Amino acid sequence: MNDDVRNIVLGVIATTLSGGFGWFIRTYQWRRALRRKQAFFGLPTGSDCLFVVNRQMGGTDSSLHRNDAFALLEISALIKDCGATVQIVTHDAARQGFGERAEFCVGGPVSNTRTTAHLSSMLPGVRVDVSGERGPDRGAISVGGEVYRWEKGLAEYVLLARLTTGRGSRPVFLLSGQTANSNQAAARYLARHHRELARKYGAESFCVLLKVVNSDAYGPDVTELVADVTRAARTPAAAAV
Repeated sequence: MNDDVRNIVLGVIATTLSGGFGWFIRTYQWRRALRRKQAFFGLPTGSDCLFVVNRQMGGTDSSLHRNDAFALLEISALIKDCGATVQIVTHDAARQGFGERAEFCVGGPVSNTRTTAHLSSMLPGVRVDVSGERGPDRGAISVGGEVYRWEKGLAEYVLLARLTTGRGSRPVFLLSGQTANSNQAAARYLARHHRELARKYGAESFCVLLKVVNSDAYGPDVTELVADVTRAARTPAAAAV
Protein backbone atom coordinates (compact mmCIF):
# COMPACT_ATOMS: atom_id res chain seq x y z
CA MET A 1 0.00 0.00 0.00
CA ASN A 2 1.58 3.27 -1.07
CA ASP A 3 1.34 6.52 0.86
CA ASP A 4 -1.52 7.97 -1.22
CA VAL A 5 -3.74 4.93 -0.72
CA ARG A 6 -2.88 4.80 2.98
CA ASN A 7 -3.78 8.48 3.40
CA ILE A 8 -7.10 7.93 1.64
CA VAL A 9 -7.93 4.94 3.85
CA LEU A 10 -6.96 6.81 7.00
CA GLY A 11 -9.05 9.79 5.85
CA VAL A 12 -12.11 7.56 5.32
CA ILE A 13 -11.64 5.94 8.73
CA ALA A 14 -11.23 9.33 10.43
CA THR A 15 -14.34 10.68 8.69
CA THR A 16 -16.37 7.63 9.68
CA LEU A 17 -15.24 7.82 13.30
CA SER A 18 -15.88 11.56 13.43
CA GLY A 19 -19.35 11.17 11.93
CA GLY A 20 -20.20 8.32 14.29
CA PHE A 21 -18.99 10.25 17.30
CA GLY A 22 -20.94 13.32 16.20
CA TRP A 23 -24.09 11.23 15.76
CA PHE A 24 -23.60 9.73 19.23
CA ILE A 25 -23.18 13.16 20.83
CA ARG A 26 -26.25 14.58 19.05
CA THR A 27 -28.34 11.55 20.04
CA TYR A 28 -27.17 11.78 23.65
CA GLN A 29 -27.98 15.49 23.82
CA TRP A 30 -31.40 14.95 22.25
CA ARG A 31 -32.23 12.16 24.68
CA ARG A 32 -31.04 14.18 27.66
CA ALA A 33 -33.15 17.16 26.57
CA LEU A 34 -36.14 14.85 26.08
CA ARG A 35 -35.74 13.33 29.56
CA ARG A 36 -35.60 16.80 31.11
CA LYS A 37 -38.70 17.84 29.18
CA GLN A 38 -40.55 14.69 30.22
CA ALA A 39 -39.55 15.19 33.85
CA PHE A 40 -40.70 18.82 33.87
CA PHE A 41 -44.09 17.99 32.38
CA GLY A 42 -44.48 14.68 34.21
CA LEU A 43 -44.88 12.86 30.92
CA PRO A 44 -42.65 9.79 30.53
CA THR A 45 -42.87 7.90 27.24
CA GLY A 46 -46.14 5.99 26.94
CA SER A 47 -47.89 7.87 29.75
CA ASP A 48 -51.15 9.71 29.42
CA CYS A 49 -52.34 13.03 30.80
CA LEU A 50 -55.49 15.02 31.29
CA PHE A 51 -56.41 18.21 29.45
CA VAL A 52 -59.26 19.96 31.25
CA VAL A 53 -61.11 22.36 29.00
CA ASN A 54 -63.33 25.16 30.19
CA ARG A 55 -66.54 26.47 28.72
CA GLN A 56 -66.81 29.64 26.72
CA MET A 57 -67.94 32.48 28.96
CA GLY A 58 -71.48 33.35 28.00
CA GLY A 59 -71.84 30.15 25.99
CA THR A 60 -73.19 26.71 26.71
CA ASP A 61 -71.32 24.16 28.83
CA SER A 62 -70.21 22.37 25.66
CA SER A 63 -68.90 25.42 23.81
CA LEU A 64 -65.18 26.16 23.65
CA HIS A 65 -63.68 29.46 22.62
CA ARG A 66 -61.42 29.17 19.58
CA ASN A 67 -58.48 30.65 21.50
CA ASP A 68 -58.86 27.93 24.12
CA ALA A 69 -58.87 25.40 21.27
CA PHE A 70 -55.63 26.96 20.02
CA ALA A 71 -54.21 26.61 23.55
CA LEU A 72 -55.06 22.91 23.36
CA LEU A 73 -53.11 22.65 20.08
CA GLU A 74 -50.09 24.44 21.58
CA ILE A 75 -49.98 22.04 24.52
CA SER A 76 -50.79 18.95 22.44
CA ALA A 77 -47.55 19.49 20.53
CA LEU A 78 -45.60 19.39 23.81
CA ILE A 79 -47.40 16.21 24.87
CA LYS A 80 -46.67 14.54 21.54
CA ASP A 81 -42.98 15.47 21.76
CA CYS A 82 -42.81 13.68 25.12
CA GLY A 83 -44.27 10.50 23.60
CA ALA A 84 -47.40 10.73 25.73
CA THR A 85 -51.11 10.74 24.97
CA VAL A 86 -53.85 13.09 26.12
CA GLN A 87 -57.41 12.64 27.33
CA ILE A 88 -59.60 15.71 26.91
CA VAL A 89 -62.38 16.26 29.43
CA THR A 90 -64.66 19.15 30.28
CA HIS A 91 -64.12 20.98 33.54
CA ASP A 92 -67.26 19.58 35.17
CA ALA A 93 -66.46 15.97 34.20
CA ALA A 94 -62.90 15.76 35.59
CA ARG A 95 -62.99 13.39 38.55
CA GLN A 96 -59.37 12.41 39.15
CA GLY A 97 -57.29 13.18 42.20
CA PHE A 98 -54.34 15.52 42.31
CA GLY A 99 -51.01 14.12 41.09
CA GLU A 100 -52.22 10.80 39.67
CA ARG A 101 -51.63 11.95 36.10
CA ALA A 102 -50.12 15.06 34.62
CA GLU A 103 -52.82 17.62 34.00
CA PHE A 104 -53.24 20.79 31.98
CA CYS A 105 -56.13 22.89 33.26
CA VAL A 106 -57.11 25.85 31.09
CA GLY A 107 -59.38 28.76 31.96
CA GLY A 108 -60.13 31.04 34.89
CA PRO A 109 -62.53 30.17 37.72
CA VAL A 110 -65.42 31.90 35.94
CA SER A 111 -65.41 29.26 33.20
CA ASN A 112 -63.62 26.32 34.82
CA THR A 113 -64.76 24.82 38.14
CA ARG A 114 -61.63 22.66 38.37
CA THR A 115 -59.52 25.83 38.28
CA THR A 116 -61.55 27.03 41.25
CA ALA A 117 -60.64 23.85 43.12
CA HIS A 118 -56.94 24.13 42.26
CA LEU A 119 -56.79 27.77 43.33
CA SER A 120 -58.52 27.01 46.61
CA SER A 121 -56.35 24.03 47.53
CA MET A 122 -52.96 24.94 46.04
CA LEU A 123 -52.93 28.72 45.53
CA PRO A 124 -55.00 30.11 48.43
CA GLY A 125 -53.33 33.52 48.18
CA VAL A 126 -54.95 34.22 44.81
CA ARG A 127 -58.30 35.96 44.54
CA VAL A 128 -60.20 36.37 41.27
CA ASP A 129 -63.28 38.57 40.90
CA VAL A 130 -65.92 36.20 39.53
CA SER A 131 -68.95 38.39 40.18
CA GLY A 132 -69.52 39.10 36.49
CA GLU A 133 -70.65 42.62 37.28
CA ARG A 134 -69.47 45.29 34.89
CA GLY A 135 -66.81 47.51 36.34
CA PRO A 136 -63.06 47.96 36.65
CA ASP A 137 -62.65 44.94 38.95
CA ARG A 138 -64.40 42.46 36.68
CA GLY A 139 -62.11 39.45 36.37
CA ALA A 140 -59.36 41.17 38.38
CA ILE A 141 -56.62 38.95 39.82
CA SER A 142 -55.43 39.82 43.33
CA VAL A 143 -52.21 38.34 44.69
CA GLY A 144 -49.46 39.58 46.97
CA GLY A 145 -51.34 42.78 47.83
CA GLU A 146 -51.58 43.81 44.17
CA VAL A 147 -54.65 43.92 41.95
CA TYR A 148 -54.27 43.19 38.25
CA ARG A 149 -57.23 44.50 36.27
CA TRP A 150 -58.32 43.51 32.82
CA GLU A 151 -58.28 46.39 30.32
CA LYS A 152 -60.11 45.12 27.27
CA GLY A 153 -57.85 45.02 24.23
CA LEU A 154 -54.97 46.64 26.13
CA ALA A 155 -53.92 44.47 29.06
CA GLU A 156 -54.93 40.94 30.00
CA TYR A 157 -53.40 38.92 32.86
CA VAL A 158 -52.99 35.19 33.27
CA LEU A 159 -51.54 32.95 35.96
CA LEU A 160 -49.26 30.16 34.76
CA ALA A 161 -48.52 27.62 37.49
CA ARG A 162 -46.89 24.24 37.89
CA LEU A 163 -48.30 22.57 40.98
CA THR A 164 -47.19 19.37 42.72
CA THR A 165 -48.00 17.77 46.05
CA GLY A 166 -44.62 16.17 46.61
CA ARG A 167 -41.97 13.85 45.26
CA GLY A 168 -43.29 11.35 42.74
CA SER A 169 -46.59 13.12 42.07
CA ARG A 170 -47.39 14.27 38.56
CA PRO A 171 -47.71 18.03 38.09
CA VAL A 172 -50.77 20.08 37.29
CA PHE A 173 -50.20 22.98 34.92
CA LEU A 174 -52.74 25.71 35.53
CA LEU A 175 -53.39 28.39 32.91
CA SER A 176 -55.89 30.72 34.53
CA GLY A 177 -56.47 33.84 32.45
CA GLN A 178 -58.91 36.71 32.35
CA THR A 179 -59.75 35.90 28.73
CA ALA A 180 -59.45 33.03 26.27
CA ASN A 181 -56.78 35.04 24.47
CA SER A 182 -54.69 35.19 27.65
CA ASN A 183 -55.15 31.43 28.14
CA GLN A 184 -53.66 30.86 24.70
CA ALA A 185 -50.86 33.31 25.46
CA ALA A 186 -49.96 31.29 28.58
CA ALA A 187 -49.92 28.05 26.56
CA ARG A 188 -47.64 29.68 24.00
CA TYR A 189 -45.39 31.05 26.73
CA LEU A 190 -45.14 27.59 28.29
CA ALA A 191 -44.26 26.04 24.93
CA ARG A 192 -41.56 28.63 24.23
CA HIS A 193 -40.05 28.96 27.70
CA HIS A 194 -40.38 25.53 29.32
CA ARG A 195 -36.61 25.01 29.22
CA GLU A 196 -35.94 28.22 31.15
CA LEU A 197 -38.73 27.40 33.60
CA ALA A 198 -37.32 23.90 34.12
CA ARG A 199 -33.84 25.27 34.76
CA LYS A 200 -35.14 27.81 37.25
CA TYR A 201 -37.68 25.74 39.17
CA GLY A 202 -36.75 22.12 38.47
CA ALA A 203 -39.39 19.82 39.95
CA GLU A 204 -40.74 22.45 42.35
CA SER A 205 -44.09 24.21 42.20
CA PHE A 206 -44.21 27.74 40.86
CA CYS A 207 -46.69 30.42 39.88
CA VAL A 208 -45.92 33.34 37.59
CA LEU A 209 -48.09 36.20 36.43
CA LEU A 210 -48.05 37.09 32.74
CA LYS A 211 -49.41 40.15 30.96
CA VAL A 212 -50.71 40.08 27.39
CA VAL A 213 -50.06 43.47 25.81
CA ASN A 214 -52.35 45.18 23.29
CA SER A 215 -54.25 42.07 22.30
CA ASP A 216 -56.44 44.00 19.86
CA ALA A 217 -53.37 44.48 17.70
CA TYR A 218 -51.15 41.51 18.59
CA GLY A 219 -53.49 38.79 19.83
CA PRO A 220 -51.63 36.37 22.15
CA ASP A 221 -48.20 37.04 20.63
CA VAL A 222 -46.84 39.78 22.91
CA THR A 223 -46.61 38.48 26.45
CA GLU A 224 -44.56 39.86 29.34
CA LEU A 225 -43.52 38.21 32.58
CA VAL A 226 -44.86 40.49 35.31
CA ALA A 227 -43.73 38.68 38.45
CA ASP A 228 -43.00 35.41 40.17
CA VAL A 229 -45.87 35.25 42.66
CA THR A 230 -45.22 31.74 43.94
CA ARG A 231 -44.76 32.63 47.60
CA ALA A 232 -47.70 35.04 47.78
CA ALA A 233 -49.98 32.72 45.83
CA ARG A 234 -49.24 29.77 48.11
CA THR A 235 -49.75 31.76 51.30
CA PRO A 236 -53.38 32.00 52.46
CA ALA A 237 -54.60 35.57 51.98
CA ALA A 238 -55.54 36.01 55.66
CA ALA A 239 -52.05 34.93 56.74
CA ALA A 240 -50.38 37.19 54.20
CA VAL A 241 -51.90 40.37 55.71
